[in-house]
Amino acid sequence: MIEVPAVETAQGIFAAASYYGYTGIAVAAFFLLYGIDRIDPSTRGSYLFRLLLIPAAVVFWPVILWRWASIARAGAKP
Repeated sequence: MIEVPAVETAQGIFAAASYYGYTGIAVAAFFLLYGIDRIDPSTRGSYLFRLLLIPAAVVFWPVILWRWASIARAGAKP
């Protein structure tokens, strides 16, 4: 009889999702505190708007890092 490693698979998926979320939280915090002004200078001083961006920043952190890096490579200044 073949045993299905369902518990180990579920734990692995949960661990991967947890690490993705932890990384997203770290990137979102750093981005919303220091980096959003480089991407959109009109967000200076709009702290309530930044609170609304937290869930999206946690989920889409790879896109944020990619966009942030492309702006840094281009040498754009706020």
